[in-house]
Amino acid sequence: MNKILIGAEPLPLHCRRTALWNQRNPILHSKTVNHATFQLKSWRLHAEAKGFNRAPANMLQQKDRENAAAKSHRGKNGKDDDDDDKIPEVVWERIMFRILFYVGVPLVTGVALLQVFSIMKEQNLWDVPIWLPFLTTFFTFGSSALGIAYGTLSTSWDAQREGSFLGFEEAQKNWVEIWKEEEEEE
Repeated sequence: MNKILIGAEPLPLHCRRTALWNQRNPILHSKTVNHATFQLKSWRLHAEAKGFNRAPANMLQQKDRENAAAKSHRGKNGKDDDDDDKIPEVVWERIMFRILFYVGVPLVTGVALLQVFSIMKEQNLWDVPIWLPFLTTFFTFGSSALGIAYGTLSTSWDAQREGSFLGFEEAQKNWVEIWKEEEEEE
């Protein structure tokens, strides 16, 4: 019964450290305290992770300077200039609706076309070339990603004006408005 495993070797009682690189594990430092009758050994955990230290004094001073600069940049009457940039609730709801529409329609179309191509191939109605699902996925999912930007641009940013259904006029007007603001800041 002793020799069931013919080529088996006895297991080592210790494991060698096989990693040659410096690992970033916590290090346990031992601290031995000798008393008259017994020896007490305690272990202390030293985590050497980056980013958990206190912020250096120069970083705190820099933040204080930035806050002071922001306070001095405020407009007259002590109000922030950001008060003018608040989006009215009506406009925000329009933007969200248009983004959902311009992202959702191409996304659903792309998934539906993939299902149609799969059914056509399984039923042997048409041997769909492999490039066609890739091409349709590229266009539908790509236009879905562009729908976020177009949904925002095609919304009428005036709270009193609704705007057109597809928003071509609003997109042209808002595109010029965005670049005009960028040029004024420079």
